[in-house]
Amino acid sequence: MKPHYLDSGIGRKITFEGKDYLYFSGTSYLGIGQDQSFLKQLAENLFRLGANHGQSRINSIRLQVFDDFENHFATKSGAEAAAVLSSGYIAGIAACKALTRNAEEIWIAPDAHSAIIPDGYNPAIQFNFTQWKKHCLNQSESLSPRNILLIGNAVDPFACEIHSYDWVKEIAQKHEVSLLIDDSHAFGAFGNSVYGTYKKWADSSYNLVVSGSLGKGLSLPAGIILGEESQILKIKATPLFGGASPGSPAHLKTFLEMEKLYLKKKKWLEDACGIFAQETANIPQIHGSRNFPAFVYSEDNWVEEFEKAGILTSSFPYPTSESPRVNRIVISAYHELEDLMYLTQVIHNLANQ
Repeated sequence: MKPHYLDSGIGRKITFEGKDYLYFSGTSYLGIGQDQSFLKQLAENLFRLGANHGQSRINSIRLQVFDDFENHFATKSGAEAAAVLSSGYIAGIAACKALTRNAEEIWIAPDAHSAIIPDGYNPAIQFNFTQWKKHCLNQSESLSPRNILLIGNAVDPFACEIHSYDWVKEIAQKHEVSLLIDDSHAFGAFGNSVYGTYKKWADSSYNLVVSGSLGKGLSLPAGIILGEESQILKIKATPLFGGASPGSPAHLKTFLEMEKLYLKKKKWLEDACGIFAQETANIPQIHGSRNFPAFVYSEDNWVEEFEKAGILTSSFPYPTSESPRVNRIVISAYHELEDLMYLTQVIHNLANQ
């Protein structure tokens, strides 16, 4: 599908060349950034707090909203503490730098986000995630006790697969283990309410750190790191944290004030994913989980057929421009039941051709 350039924001529907299309792509899983009540509250907070806060968090003049947001998000996620930064990428770099200092072994999952991969290292792309897990367990058995850092994503957003890390406890029986997980595609979409996977994978046998972007499911231009208080304090003492501007205070305050809206959107997103998964359960060309709002489809020609039917999906080569296309349908909380029914009708027609 050729690129299309727009001069307005992306929502449930987009218009170009005089035609409306249902948009089943992107990462706005909760559709919060398109919600009118959210935008109204955000506008009030922009007038109150300004469009940006460009000074360091360690400046003698500070905004209370950053501490309030960190404390709230940490509590809700199940972590002891949190650090908010300007983006998920910066958060990933800060978390990675903090954990690599003492690591004697660094094992990186095949789909790990580049933000959490230390310089000079590469993900284990020769494996899929299951194979990588087995490789890590085998390596841990053969090595003498040492400090091991495991790095991975909560979700593979392209394969649309949710990863499990319950096996890390086995490695921690012998070794000192830190586990760094990128939750960029989990916040708002999968895990503990809208707060990601920290609570799911936290365990006393290892040091868990979760980082990620809040700009996808939560529509907040900021990133966050979650972990034990001692770990977060070390990160906040680094030049990377002190020298970087934080995220938008108006957005963070709006999140705190609109949490009920987020939870309402999350409930509908879960229902919508369940409906779509049920309606396509017998379609072999569709792969995914009702617990994550993105589904892979295997037929390249469906991209153009969807477009003819007034539906835009995600389709581009990955991980390089020479790679095969990855075709996905992304469900958002801004979609309505009639959108899902129309989409599944089109899919059934295509599958039966």
